[in-house]
Amino acid sequence: MITTTDRQHLERCVELAEEALEAGDEPFGSVLVSGDGEVLVEDHNHVAGGDATQHPEFFLARWAAENLPPEERARATVYTSGEHCPMCAAAHGWVGLGRIVYASSSEQLETWLEALGAAPPRVRPLPIQAIVPDAQVEGPEPELAERVHSLHRRLHDT
Repeated sequence: MITTTDRQHLERCVELAEEALEAGDEPFGSVLVSGDGEVLVEDHNHVAGGDATQHPEFFLARWAAENLPPEERARATVYTSGEHCPMCAAAHGWVGLGRIVYASSSEQLETWLEALGAAPPRVRPLPIQAIVPDAQVEGPEPELAERVHSLHRRLHDT
């Protein structure tokens, strides 16, 4: 169940996604929160430079591996504007991060891209739990998913 606190962090993720779009990048943003509720690090997409691995969820996983012991990683929550792609889900699982909460799903993104006439993603979207079967996952959050949808419309209407 998505709580009021979860929603606040998801709103920040959508703000980060908008910042990414305004910077000329794809609209994705993520926040890593400790088990004690402290925001540890946040980021947005940086793929416009040509490196398609510069997803915020991947960055958060690497940051956590470098800065948190395993028990703290397991207690942390990753909030994100869009459900993890397979690369990011795998990084999340390998690093041993805890719960994932997302505003919009991969299934929604696929539907939106098709409706917008955009090219499908180069890597097949899969649900997080298809990659990390024991992941604790919450989402999508309908109102915020619609905000994410509007960002993708802006990206592909240009």
